Amino acid sequence: MLGISYWIVPIISAVIWAACLIAMMVYWAATGKPKYVTMDQGQYIPYISDIGADTLQPMFIALSAASVITFDLAFLFERYLRHTGKLARNTSHWQKVYSACATIAAIAGAAGLILLTIFDNKNHNKLHNIFLCVFIGGYIISAIFICWEYQRLGIHYRQHSILRISFWVKLAFIFLEIALVIAFGVCSKMDKWNVAAVLEWIIAFLYCFYVLSFFMDFLPAVRTNNHQSHETEMQMAEEGGPRTMGDGAAESGQYFRGNAAPVSGYTNGATNGHTNGHTNGYTNGHANGNGYVSHTADGYPKPAEPAPLASRNF
Repeated sequence: MLGISYWIVPIISAVIWAACLIAMMVYWAATGKPKYVTMDQGQYIPYISDIGADTLQPMFIALSAASVITFDLAFLFERYLRHTGKLARNTSHWQKVYSACATIAAIAGAAGLILLTIFDNKNHNKLHNIFLCVFIGGYIISAIFICWEYQRLGIHYRQHSILRISFWVKLAFIFLEIALVIAFGVCSKMDKWNVAAVLEWIIAFLYCFYVLSFFMDFLPAVRTNNHQSHETEMQMAEEGGPRTMGDGAAESGQYFRGNAAPVSGYTNGATNGHTNGHTNGYTNGHANGNGYVSHTADGYPKPAEPAPLASRNF
């Protein structure tokens, strides 16, 4: 039951982040698409931070913090599930190092997002830009280490296709984010503010899909809690069918006493052994002197006494 709840963590994080972005866009459009004081000359599409530094700053801080904290929990849960064997176990110490580095980088990225929402671009523009780099860089580095870990795991667990799919999804995120961040930086330097603003919104929504990709990483843990072991399945096949005891385990005659329909081994052994032994011994004993044999003083059996003659008294 625990494993079933883990997969919802990245979904909650992604939903919170998407809700935050959509709420900011809707608010900006609903208020007449105002031009904020932090927007540059000729800029008519605001950056996320332009909207977040105004009336919606408390919401921006709260939802951003809730999103990244929840997302970082997914890294901790993933580490726990691999350690306990509910997900494919790490096969080397280096894989555990990659996982730890991914978690640390994700925590740094989370701290960057929270701080950039607090230190807005209206009053703390320099700090805001620094924390923006920490946020983006932290999660890109985290994705690199996650891909590194999954690539090594995929070599040892080739039968687990989910590792391969997750690896390629996260690798695609890395390349797309790096390309978009470079384009964003170039457009900002060239004073193409509107293009840079559009790229920033794309980067933000792409991060949302990256968070969602962790949903598939927890699916094997859900199946682990509901599947029967290989040994149980083999035992069921040997016993001729999927008879169950109600908890997913296969029945076996050795687990029961006094079954109404015992398995054939018990039936033949009990019926033939008990019936033949008891019937032959009891019948023969009674036929040959009621089952009691007297002995001489030396310990030898006495010959059977002849049966008494019929009475002549009519």
